[in-house]
Amino acid sequence: MAKLNVNGQVIDVQVEDDTPLLWVLREQLGLTGTKYGCGIAQCGACTVHVDGAATRSCAMPVSAFDEAQKIVTIEALSPDSSHPIQQAWLALDVPQCGFCQSGMIMAAAALLAATPRPTEAQIREEVTNICRCGTYNRVIAGIQRAAGPATAG
Repeated sequence: MAKLNVNGQVIDVQVEDDTPLLWVLREQLGLTGTKYGCGIAQCGACTVHVDGAATRSCAMPVSAFDEAQKIVTIEALSPDSSHPIQQAWLALDVPQCGFCQSGMIMAAAALLAATPRPTEAQIREEVTNICRCGTYNRVIAGIQRAAGPATAG
């Protein structure tokens, strides 16, 4: 049994210690906004926040977490879609197919929380999620829009 703090609620889940956090979120808790992409923490579709840091949940076993660590999924980032990243995504039509976008949004939100006005180089370095549709230019533009002026470079 694992005790996790997910989206502000401490919950007990009956799973094996090596069960990836992604499957607990999707299968046990019904939080399906976090997606399965590659299963090896490379693509970023499974990105959630753990204590504010972007974390790829597909390769992290639940045994790596305890109730003191705050796990936030896309569902709790901003339930009314008012987060600046979500607003920028809507304004710029960032997603194409949309599959990777919850992970991309979570990575971008974590970046902005840590670096409120990132340069383009910082965005490219920190947001390493894979978009199969290739919307990287729109992702960068969306992050810059959410950050406000003075993010060139």
